Amino acid sequence: MAEELIVKKWGNSLAVIIPKEIIQQKHIKENQKILIDFGTKIDLRSVFGTFKTKKSAQELKDLGREGWF
Repeated sequence: MAEELIVKKWGNSLAVIIPKEIIQQKHIKENQKILIDFGTKIDLRSVFGTFKTKKSAQELKDLGREGWF
């Protein structure tokens, strides 16, 4: 599950506020260790249309639904 959160300055550190809904859904408690995946949001518009393939867009969608990539 990925959520978009905002990083804010907290003293000499940075902090992320976890929304109440996520805390309740994931049963997060105070002082509990959690794992955070540090991914960044990317903009794929710059590479759109540069992928060359002999398959149509529909064929690629069908392969994706079958779990091929």
